[in-house]
Amino acid sequence: MARIDLDLAHSYQKVVHSDADYALLPLNICFEDGGAYALLGPSGCGKTTMLNIISGLVTASHGTVQFDGVDRTRDTPQQRNIAQVFQFPVIYDTMTVGENLAFPLRNRKVPAQQIKQRVGQIAEMLELSAFLDQRAANLAADAKQKISLGRGLVRPDVSAVLFDEPLTVIDPHLKWELRRKLKEIHHELGLTLIYVTHDQVEAMTFADHVLVMARGRVVQQGSPADLFERPRHTFVGHFIGSPGMNLLPVQCRADRSLWLGRQALEGAQALSLPEGSLTLGIRPEYLQVHAQPAADTVPATVQWVRHLGTSQLLSAQVQGLNIKAHLPVDAPAPAAGADIHVTLLDAHTCFYQNEELIP
Repeated sequence: MARIDLDLAHSYQKVVHSDADYALLPLNICFEDGGAYALLGPSGCGKTTMLNIISGLVTASHGTVQFDGVDRTRDTPQQRNIAQVFQFPVIYDTMTVGENLAFPLRNRKVPAQQIKQRVGQIAEMLELSAFLDQRAANLAADAKQKISLGRGLVRPDVSAVLFDEPLTVIDPHLKWELRRKLKEIHHELGLTLIYVTHDQVEAMTFADHVLVMARGRVVQQGSPADLFERPRHTFVGHFIGSPGMNLLPVQCRADRSLWLGRQALEGAQALSLPEGSLTLGIRPEYLQVHAQPAADTVPATVQWVRHLGTSQLLSAQVQGLNIKAHLPVDAPAPAAGADIHVTLLDAHTCFYQNEELIP
């Protein structure tokens, strides 16, 4: 395994005129040895470009890639000793499952007994032991992708294992199981894993460290809890969560009063907020809903309530703005058009200026 340091930017264009010409804006990131990381963001945000620069499939147009302090910017994937698992299965259909798993080790002339032991270990982890003698061509797409995962994990000497949306072809019912398996494998083998996905559930359940990307830059890096509790950018608040954070425009006046439209938010004077236009952020999980007026609440009107199985999702309007709140599954559901009162200010409320979190 290796510590990987990126200090670079990348553009696919020869001449760069503006930030819009960069696939990756200038960044400085460290992936620690043995860590489990996820690159999370929408299509086109630069996450696959970053992964391919780490692997050596793409050479950064500016800056360096270092493995354990050694400059690897111009090295090939083979020289970097990287294993990469792609979106779709990359296997040999004419080989058996066992032969596919053994192939990366045989290429490196690993002794036969070590190959047998390692293949058996990885096959057991991925629940492929019963299929070792079957030809890969006869297996379903999800089983083939398991083989691809196994080929990436089978070499114990790699600098890192990179995953580019590897669960795309997997049946939704099996995705959770495979994410759990990858987590177990990471803890057991201590591999450095970097996982690209646009699915926040995959990122939050797989990785110890998540890098949220938007428009070619990393807007926040942290644990899943950090990203949920204290998003440092409004994009992270909106992108993480189901639904995402409620983001409401507010105005902080010179007398330190805080206004949402024509509604003053009681209790805001105790907050140390800069004067001017701000954004209030509160997650649906923390938005408190009251049937009657209470201290520090604001009036709202119910639009609809939907039962989600483990909770209820309420949509309402406050000062003409849409908000969402999660209600307990057994709570009485207010009818559409009903008047309710919501608490917008509590310990979980965040404030943003120019999209950045106010400390």
